Amino acid sequence: MSANSPAAVVVLAAGGGTRMKSNRLPKVLHEVCGRSLVGHAVAAAEELTPGQLVVVIGHMREKVAEHLAAHHPGARAVVQAEQNGTGHAVRTALETLAADGVELDGTVIVTTGDAPLLTGGTLRALAGAHAEQGNGVTVLTAVVPEPFGYGRILRDEADGAVAAIVEEKDASDAQRAIDEINSGVFAFDAKLLVGALAEVTTDNAQGEEYLTDTLEILRRAGHRVGAVVAADYRDILGINDRVQLAHARRLLNDRLLERAMRAGVTVVDPATTWFDVQVSYEPDAVVLPNTQLQGATHLGEGSEVGPNSTLKDTRIGAGARVSNTTADGAEVGELATAGPYAYLRPGARLARKAKVGTYVEVKNSELGEGAKVPHLSYIGDATIGEGTNVGAASVTVNYDGVNKHRTVIGAHCRTGSDNMFIAPVTIGDGAYTAAGSVITNDVPAGGLGVSRAQQRNIAGWVERKRPGTTSAQAAAAAAEAAAEVPAEG
Repeated sequence: MSANSPAAVVVLAAGGGTRMKSNRLPKVLHEVCGRSLVGHAVAAAEELTPGQLVVVIGHMREKVAEHLAAHHPGARAVVQAEQNGTGHAVRTALETLAADGVELDGTVIVTTGDAPLLTGGTLRALAGAHAEQGNGVTVLTAVVPEPFGYGRILRDEADGAVAAIVEEKDASDAQRAIDEINSGVFAFDAKLLVGALAEVTTDNAQGEEYLTDTLEILRRAGHRVGAVVAADYRDILGINDRVQLAHARRLLNDRLLERAMRAGVTVVDPATTWFDVQVSYEPDAVVLPNTQLQGATHLGEGSEVGPNSTLKDTRIGAGARVSNTTADGAEVGELATAGPYAYLRPGARLARKAKVGTYVEVKNSELGEGAKVPHLSYIGDATIGEGTNVGAASVTVNYDGVNKHRTVIGAHCRTGSDNMFIAPVTIGDGAYTAAGSVITNDVPAGGLGVSRAQQRNIAGWVERKRPGTTSAQAAAAAAEAAAEVPAEG
């Protein structure tokens, strides 16, 4: 916690979100660009390094608490057992801290758990203005092109302070013409907030404690109520249904893509490209159309991914090429290639200049430098040495129905097409295996592994066993043509 950090940030995330129409997830756990709504709120708050970071939870509290513990262990979950309004939620958070001996002194920021576009920079500007102006409370506002449905900010003409917040249903025609709205995000003096919350009543149509009532309480007590206008009005947009969820996802994705492009990444078609917030990159990476980068995916310098690729938690090395590929938890090394139509599952690791080609699946396996699996193969639980070429239609048979076993193919090997490697099995350095072989025993270095029955041909079988078929007709025609060829000499 720095000297300029708030004493606490309280994130309100207890609501049910009924308009999301979900029986499985509370609103705040719906995701936007790889992070939950409440996760975005917590991440923005964490940028301020507050003394206390509290998330007030209620609806489906077990799921929300579990999510916070897994993804944001620095945030403390406080339960609002009954959702009795925003004022009650904040009071619950502060009383819980007080019961644990935490005495707040300084600024308390109250924000919402359903505004994924709100940034740490905007919260920092709010906290800074609050301290600089010496306000009792400072409201984050926004000037919007369409203010319908929002509470309007009424300002004092003398000093620009907030005189009141009037809701749409209570506003006059002149007040409805105001385009500055309340975001629901506030900065309070901690001690003043505690006192004001004690005066909040439930004397309203909903029978709830409204946090906004504290503004009038503090104003009557002679404290200034200030306001800071968000630089980008979209920062304050909240999510109430899935239409708004999709809209926020598009807006945030546009921000992420713009940031990447300004950092030196070429995004050929932003309209069909999607980034998660954890994605990282280096200059001169190229992202081709219809590509999704999810989780902690990283693009190395000069790499190229896409088109039509989905990469999750995958590292792409400098100069690597990945085309029409799905990858999850994989690593593609420097100058390596994957695809088209490759599937890299967790634990797939391609070393420098390695190649995984068309219709190849790799799982929990390492390919050494320059190793190649070009066509139509499954490589699971295997280690393949440098410079080795695996023939088309090869399979490492790793599962016996109970346990997984490993195949080891050494350096500079040449394995034939249509090979089955029955693990556990080891192919020594420089060894060959013959096409069509089922390799059940180790092959020594420099040896040739062959395991296939000798071919025999049964003449006339088709005409005898499949009479009347097109195959039989073709065979008869071929025999007739051969009979018409005059013998030599």
